[in-house]
Amino acid sequence: MLMIRTIVRPEKVHDVMQGLLDAGYPAVTKISVVGRGKQRGLRVGDVVYDELPKEMLFLVVPDADKEFVIRAILDNAKSDAEGKFGDGKIFVSAVEEVYTISSGKQECEPALAGKEA
Repeated sequence: MLMIRTIVRPEKVHDVMQGLLDAGYPAVTKISVVGRGKQRGLRVGDVVYDELPKEMLFLVVPDADKEFVIRAILDNAKSDAEGKFGDGKIFVSAVEEVYTISSGKQECEPALAGKEA
């Protein structure tokens, strides 16, 4: 399984979440964050805004669905057809184990289970 984290513009978060829902991925965690990218914030006259508001979305998907989910995010997060600086990032990382708190049930086997190290 994989965790996909994406940082998007606040005005695009509804589009991204709707795109994920339409693609069959309703389970998403959303967190409001601030930060800056390579452009080091935004300059308006003499004022520099170096903590720009963004939204971070987290979801866990099967490995086989990675490209499909990334495409759903990319198709809905761009500010226009070409995209612009500050549209966001997507981060993908392996998930070793998943547990449901209410049942205590493990939903994802450890990555090395049954394999020789």
